[in-house]
Amino acid sequence: MKIMPNTTGPLVVALLYDGLCTFEFGIVAEIFGLARPEMPVGWYRFASCAIEEGPLRAHGGLKFTPEHGIDLVDQADLIVVPGWKGADHPVPPQLVERLRRAHERGARLASICSGAFVLAATGLLDGATATTHWRYAETLGDRFPAVAVDRASLYRSHGRIYTSAGSAAGIDLLIEIVRQDFGADAANSVARRLVMPAHRLGGQAQYLERPVPAPHQSEVAPLLDRIRADLAGSWTVSRMASECRMSLRTFVRRFVEATGVSPGEWVTAERIEQAKRLLIERRHGLDEIALAVGMGSVDTLRHHFRKRMGISPKIFRDQFSTKTE
Repeated sequence: MKIMPNTTGPLVVALLYDGLCTFEFGIVAEIFGLARPEMPVGWYRFASCAIEEGPLRAHGGLKFTPEHGIDLVDQADLIVVPGWKGADHPVPPQLVERLRRAHERGARLASICSGAFVLAATGLLDGATATTHWRYAETLGDRFPAVAVDRASLYRSHGRIYTSAGSAAGIDLLIEIVRQDFGADAANSVARRLVMPAHRLGGQAQYLERPVPAPHQSEVAPLLDRIRADLAGSWTVSRMASECRMSLRTFVRRFVEATGVSPGEWVTAERIEQAKRLLIERRHGLDEIALAVGMGSVDTLRHHFRKRMGISPKIFRDQFSTKTE
């Protein structure tokens, strides 16, 4: 793939290797490699380069011949590692040295999924916190004990180095990079074209493998609909158990089996979701929103919102609402 003919924007380079993770590479090419005439002047240039001799293979039975070799890394402003061959596969010393030099001259480095093993091999993540797919988290921590592995987040940043979790979390990370470079409107535009939210809630915990819920989850489902319809109400665990005509202990057990979280956690998450929708609308003040979602006070809303989202309600509204006051 030739470098896009934009002489002013940052050059994003995706690494190609034998055994390329096709989906992870596609994410990078989709976000940075498409022509986007609606975007500001200085939008990204994109290219890819092989870290080894071709022709190379990719997942899905594809063979390809790259146009650029590893020397292109020396020109990149942002280098993305779209997955890797495997946790046990060594990272070539030449690639390690190129990435170190790129970082020294100011380039940003990013990884998707198992690509974190490549960045960790450079030593640039020593003393930092990084993430990867939850299936690889333990191995990453064992292999690189100087790296603190975050098993929950969708993506993490450490200075100019970014890591992301499972494959689709790469989209979250790359949209965040767009937001940092070009603002919320640009990030929202890219997200809309991908038909996905510009910011996903929660972390990897919601995607961990769990046993299939038992059939009796349907006993809880009607209650969930009633709570969503009346988030301003007082939904104590005792009230919820009573409405389901269960003992407190049985209710809590079946609720967790059906939803994967405790009743209190679920209600709080639903309230935060509704608060987000109201914040984006910009038609209500924080005190009105706090009452409407059952938080009671602005302080309580701020506390739970910041705990789950990492930012205050005001900052969230400023970032994600395109309406003006």
